[in-house]
Amino acid sequence: MQTSDEYVISSDPADVDLDAVHAFLRTSYWSEEIPREIVARAIANSIPFSVKHGERQVGFARVVTDRATFAYLSDVYILETYRGKGLARRLMDAVMAHPDLQGLRRFNLTTRDAEGLYRRYGFSELRTPARHLEIFRPGMYKHGPTTRTNP
Repeated sequence: MQTSDEYVISSDPADVDLDAVHAFLRTSYWSEEIPREIVARAIANSIPFSVKHGERQVGFARVVTDRATFAYLSDVYILETYRGKGLARRLMDAVMAHPDLQGLRRFNLTTRDAEGLYRRYGFSELRTPARHLEIFRPGMYKHGPTTRTNP
């Protein structure tokens, strides 16, 4: 747990205000209309980082990882009224210092609007983009539940 003045950054899952995180994520461009139960499952299977101002959840990030070789940074945000206070940097400092995220061979993320922040921590373009494949389903939560199928 990292504290400073009136803000606390914690990786304790008990500190996550699920309703607040869901309220933000369901309106974000990357997970529009995401169901609450999916947010809960995602948090339960990740290392969550909460930025709190008193009891209020004002920022969040989560890292999907095997805690040995790979991690994926996801769902990073600071509420708009709290931006410009250095909280995104403090959140990223906490993520990068977490003991379970040291010595990883690969740490990925996808972003469209905070590239400058992440570059400060060593993130760069994919070194071998031709080797990376994905299944990408933009807007999938807006259209209701989907059924998983194997090709």
